[in-house]
Amino acid sequence: MPSFKIKVKWGKEIFQDMEANTDEEPLVFKAQLFALTGVQPERQKVMLKGAILTDSSWDKVKLRDGAMVLMMGTKDEDMPEQPVEKTKFIEDMDERELSKAMDMPAGLQNLGNTCYMNATVQCLKTVPELRTALTRFGGNVSLGGGPDSDNLTAALRDLYTTMDKGNTVPPIIMLQVLHNAFPRFAERGEGGGYQQQDANECWVEILRMLQAKTTPTEGSTKASAIEQFLGIECSSETKCAEAEGEEPTKSVEKFLQFSCYIDKDVKYLHTGLKNRLSENIEKNSPTLGRDAQYIKSMAITRLPGYITIQMVRFHFKQKEAVNAKVLKDVKFPVMLDMFEMCSTEMQDRLRPARTQFKAYEDWNVEQASTVKGKGKTEALRAEREAQDGEGHEDWWFSEDVGSSNSGYYILQAVLTHKGRSSNSGHYVGWVRQKGDTWLKCDDDEVSPVHEEDVLKLSGGGDWHTAYLLVYGPRKLPKVRGQKEAGSDVTEDMQTS
Repeated sequence: MPSFKIKVKWGKEIFQDMEANTDEEPLVFKAQLFALTGVQPERQKVMLKGAILTDSSWDKVKLRDGAMVLMMGTKDEDMPEQPVEKTKFIEDMDERELSKAMDMPAGLQNLGNTCYMNATVQCLKTVPELRTALTRFGGNVSLGGGPDSDNLTAALRDLYTTMDKGNTVPPIIMLQVLHNAFPRFAERGEGGGYQQQDANECWVEILRMLQAKTTPTEGSTKASAIEQFLGIECSSETKCAEAEGEEPTKSVEKFLQFSCYIDKDVKYLHTGLKNRLSENIEKNSPTLGRDAQYIKSMAITRLPGYITIQMVRFHFKQKEAVNAKVLKDVKFPVMLDMFEMCSTEMQDRLRPARTQFKAYEDWNVEQASTVKGKGKTEALRAEREAQDGEGHEDWWFSEDVGSSNSGYYILQAVLTHKGRSSNSGHYVGWVRQKGDTWLKCDDDEVSPVHEEDVLKLSGGGDWHTAYLLVYGPRKLPKVRGQKEAGSDVTEDMQTS
C-alpha cells in the first residue's frame, strides 16, 4: 500500500502535507499527531468520512492524496482537573494508588516486547548531566527521514520532557526512531509481534547515537557529553609470552562501559572487574613467524563520573542458536571503589580526594558513636543522606570536568533480566530515588522498593538478575565537621 500526503484538521488548526504511510501501523501516524498536538494517542479520534481509524488497521479508512482527515482529542494540560477525592490512607491503597500518592515518576507503556528499551531509558535518565546535554540539542524528530542520530537524540529528549509531567507515556516515537535506525530491533516473531531484544545492545546503540550529537560542557576537551561523563580510558600493553625479546605493543583504549566477566571463581563484582584487566590472546608473532600466546594487560588512566558495568551473563550456544544465560550469583556493592583497577599514575592523582573521604568517614563514625552510640552503621546512613543534600566538593579533576577524582562511586541504577536468554524473558529498570529508597520501573508500573531488595538482584536463580549496573559519583559534602566559630570540632577536616 502507498504513502499519502494528507491534511489533518484539529480544532481550528489544519496541518498541511502530513505523510501517512499505510504500510506502517496506524499508531505510527498517531505518534506524528501526538508530536504536533500533544494529544496522547489513546485520546485521539481520527476520522475520514465517518470512518474511525483504529490502532491496528487502516482497513476502514480509505486515504487519497489531499484528503482532509478530522482529529478530535484534548492534550494533557487542557484536560479538566479531577474532582476532589475522599481521603484514602496508605494502608488502603493498591500499588498504582501508592505510586501516585508518593509522587512516583512516569512509567513507560510496553508496546509489545519493548521492556528492553523502557528499562534502558529509565536507567539512562538517572544521569542528570545527560539530561542537561539533551536539552542543549536543538534538532527535531523527522520520521520521514533525516540522520538517525538527530532523530534518536531529539526523541529521547522529548520523551524525558513528557515523562517529567508524571503520567505513563507510550514511547511510540522513540520506538519508531529506534526501529528506523536499527532495523534488527523491529524484527517480528511468528505471531506478528515484536521480538524481544538484548537490552545491552540497545544501551550501546543509543549511547553511540548520543555520542555523535550531545555537546560537552564549555571548556571540556572531550568530543561529546557521553565521552565527558561516561568515557573510560585505559592504557594497554600486549606482550608475547613465547618471545621475551619481542617489544610489547602499547596503546590507549576507550570504552563507554566496563565489562565484568563471570567464571567459576567470580563471586564478587570486584573480582570480575580485575579479571577484565588481564587476558590471554593468540595472534601472529612477527618474531616467531607463527601464531603465539600473548598477555594483554590494561590499567585505567581516566575514570568518568558515571561508570556503566555490563555483567557478561550471556554466551552464544551454537547448537540451540540462543544467547544462553549465566545464572551465577555475583554480589555487587552499593559503594564501588575502582582504585585497584587504575594505573600507578592515576592512583597518585586519586589520593588527595580519597584522603579527604577517609577523614570524613572517621569523623562520621566518631559523631555517630558519640551522639547515638551506633557507630559505623549510623555513620554510613549519615553519609547516604548527605549524598542527597546540597553543597558538595567537585567530584572531578579541575582540568577534566566530568571525570572522577576519587575512584569512589555510589550505585544509582540497575537494569535486570529475568529469563534464560537475552532475546526472551523480561527486562526491568531499578533506580535510586533517595537514601535507601529505590524505584522498580517495570514498564508502566513504578513502585518503591528498599535498597536491600536491589542488592538481592545478584543472580543465582530465575529471578531478576543484574545485567547492567550504573554507578554515579560519590560526593563529599562541603560542610562535614570543619571547625566553625564557637565550635569545638577539630580543624583537621578542613580542605585547602
